[in-house]
Amino acid sequence: MNKYNCPTCQNKTELSKKNIFRPFCSKRCQNRDLGSWAEEKYSIAENDLNLPLESKNIYNDDSGN
Repeated sequence: MNKYNCPTCQNKTELSKKNIFRPFCSKRCQNRDLGSWAEEKYSIAENDLNLPLESKNIYNDDSGN
């Protein structure tokens, strides 16, 4: 069984299918993280948003299809 720290509260939690809140330890921590995104406490780096479209498409193949 793999143990890791919950990204919200840092408590040790189990990384398994039994933990329905993974990567969080509980519904409370999951909701706190969601609230942080909603309050814009987290953000995605701007330079990642300015990549050319081709480099964003992870499914891009050169087969021409």
